[in-house]
Amino acid sequence: EEQLVESGGGLVQPGGSLRLSCVGSGFTFSNYTMSWVRQAPGKGLEWVSAINPDGGITSYADSVKGRFTISRDNAKNTLYLQMNSLKPEDTAVYICTKRGGRGQGTQVTVSS
Repeated sequence: EEQLVESGGGLVQPGGSLRLSCVGSGFTFSNYTMSWVRQAPGKGLEWVSAINPDGGITSYADSVKGRFTISRDNAKNTLYLQMNSLKPEDTAVYICTKRGGRGQGTQVTVSS
């Protein structure tokens, strides 16, 4: 059974940082482009960032470019999202995705 399990969310003050993790299992992690999407309260899914299978190519939404960094460790089947300079508008459930699957998400709340 394929699984994606996110962790690392929480409550942080504006300007703070968090690092999200997503562990994949039940599939060959290193074969897949992986992405992060987010869903703010009352809004639809927003694509945040993606990384190709070997980690050499990354892309970001304009709203997070320069603040967020996506990375992966294929030896650990783990995807990361380093989030710096967080803003209240970054508050959302952050979800790890691959073609054909997604995790349950981890809540990130940015508030003073």
